[in-house]
Amino acid sequence: MKKLFVFVFIMLLTHEVSAQSLLDVYKKGVVKLTPDTEYAQDNQWEKIFETKNDNVYGFSDNPRSIIMMPNGSVVVNIDHRKSYLLFDENGKFVKEFGVAGIPKKEFRKAHPDNFHPMIAGVINNNFFFGANDWGQIVCFDFNGNYAKTLNLKYRANKNSGVIPMIDNKIAMVGLTGTRDKNRNSNFVAIVDYQTNEQKIIWEYFTDKEKKGTRELFKYSYSSKNGRHLSMITMPFVRYLGITPPQIAFVNNMLIVATTQEILIYDVTGKLLSKERIEWGKKYLTVAEQKEIQKKAIENYSDKDRLPPSGSWASHEAEYANAMETMVKQMKADLDKIASPLPIPVFSNIIKDSDGNLLFFEIPESDGANKFNVWVYQNGGKFVCQSSFECDEYDLFIAPSRMVFHHGYIYGLQTLKNADGNPLRLVRFKVGN
Repeated sequence: MKKLFVFVFIMLLTHEVSAQSLLDVYKKGVVKLTPDTEYAQDNQWEKIFETKNDNVYGFSDNPRSIIMMPNGSVVVNIDHRKSYLLFDENGKFVKEFGVAGIPKKEFRKAHPDNFHPMIAGVINNNFFFGANDWGQIVCFDFNGNYAKTLNLKYRANKNSGVIPMIDNKIAMVGLTGTRDKNRNSNFVAIVDYQTNEQKIIWEYFTDKEKKGTRELFKYSYSSKNGRHLSMITMPFVRYLGITPPQIAFVNNMLIVATTQEILIYDVTGKLLSKERIEWGKKYLTVAEQKEIQKKAIENYSDKDRLPPSGSWASHEAEYANAMETMVKQMKADLDKIASPLPIPVFSNIIKDSDGNLLFFEIPESDGANKFNVWVYQNGGKFVCQSSFECDEYDLFIAPSRMVFHHGYIYGLQTLKNADGNPLRLVRFKVGN
């Protein structure tokens, strides 16, 4: 009887732990991400990610991303290799594959041999790509065979968010010029996979910069030979102005999160509700802006800390001139800082496997990843705040690099203190 009691107690305890929701974990404070050592354990990463470019080239510009398949297997996008990597549901590497049979007539400017779009998701048992620069969403099956092309009525941003919904619908965020050449537009559209019908459900316009003008905190230099340098001294500037919204599909509803509000649509694009985002710091004071600008001036004035690299490596004199030119502009801008700078309240959102949305605040320091948890209940509400921590990995927080599935987080992340290649496909256990 005693053994039976112990057995029943263990069973009840196991059920209690397994039944714990992710929301319960968030409410307890900092969330600990622990690598699952049984996942992807026999992969030879130095062969799978075999070149320097697999880890370094454009890494911060998001050319690496993961797609979760319906059966739990994972596909990794790696742009420069013009192929994709497939891992099974246990994380074991299966194969590298490409796309075959794309008709040349489908592309207005790009040749299929040089065309390698990033897989954005799965719909109707086909992969689909994010819209390319020519306003097309290309689809192909799980074996890499071309299926169809959806031609859009507008020029879309190939790096914008594109996600599957139900009823063969795809939601996408785009950035496009309009018939008024002096205006830019952000938009959210719904595209029907079967009929190619499309409907813009949200749009925001902003005036283009006048020729010859330059925005505060943004600097660039172009050489006569095509070399280019650019930088932003204010870390929040890239989120201002015409910042594209973030989208997610939760409980059969399309969530559109702009810099200040959350809008909820049904799958047909009908607006159901909207609310303001009331948390988060809204402004950077004049004194705070000037302090950040002064540190940037000091940093970019130090030639020893910023040696030329890449295409500039053998052009030291011209590189020095470029840096001096931009530093002069930075110093001139320091006196132009005269008003508080509005700050959007979040940088990106990630949907977890329980249907909660994690709104990550714009980090004020390296490694910070504080997020606010939004729950779709009674129109939606924010219920708590938390953050991730991980001892073994340097976390890259982005929906393209962190995907929830059945309570785990699957990530394409870099291992701390790795011998050689640090890039890994990893599954994290989520707890406190």
